[in-house]
Amino acid sequence: MDDLYQYERELQDKGIKVIGGVDEVGRGPLIGNVIAACVVLPLDFKLEGLTDSKKLSEKKRNEYYEIIGQKALAIGIGRVSEKVIDEVNIYQATKIAMTKAIEEANSQIKIEHILIDAMPLDIDIPTTSIIKGDAKSITIAAASVVAKVIRDNEMYELDKIYPMYDLAKNKGYGTKKHLQAIEEYGITKYHRLTYSPVTKYKNKINNIKKENQAN
Repeated sequence: MDDLYQYERELQDKGIKVIGGVDEVGRGPLIGNVIAACVVLPLDFKLEGLTDSKKLSEKKRNEYYEIIGQKALAIGIGRVSEKVIDEVNIYQATKIAMTKAIEEANSQIKIEHILIDAMPLDIDIPTTSIIKGDAKSITIAAASVVAKVIRDNEMYELDKIYPMYDLAKNKGYGTKKHLQAIEEYGITKYHRLTYSPVTKYKNKINNIKKENQAN
């Protein structure tokens, strides 16, 4: 098992005390925002079992989300909409979301170093990009949980408006039921038009909930 405190400990040994961890959720789904979180944890932070959010049950994620929210020195959230994703592509949109999250966290506490899950960023704060960092760094793992819970909650809200897409269960990914609903009902204004197979249906807008689409 990886030592999730290794990167933080190495930075602390160099005198770096305020460390941010950044991760994103939502690159693959066909609908909704891509969301990034930047979390700064106390130096003595310990949370048994915290790891990559994808490896945790929803119940555990929600439990850890509450603890992280109580203990964190700073939390920043960056959202980039499906419209911007379509304009700039998901890779660039992810970088924008991460940068926004870092800026928000940095406004709460001056961050000395950022640990990032895989993505290289060109920012003024020193960074370390770690492949599969959400399973190797406790700070990135915390960010992954925060981003995941927030995005999942957004999908639950969308599911209330558009239950036919089964978003509460698939979280926006292209499952069989989601794709069948797109074929039958068309797409919502929240779908990513540059994603296949959404592109084929970009002129078939779901008007079942017109009153919600006006918001």
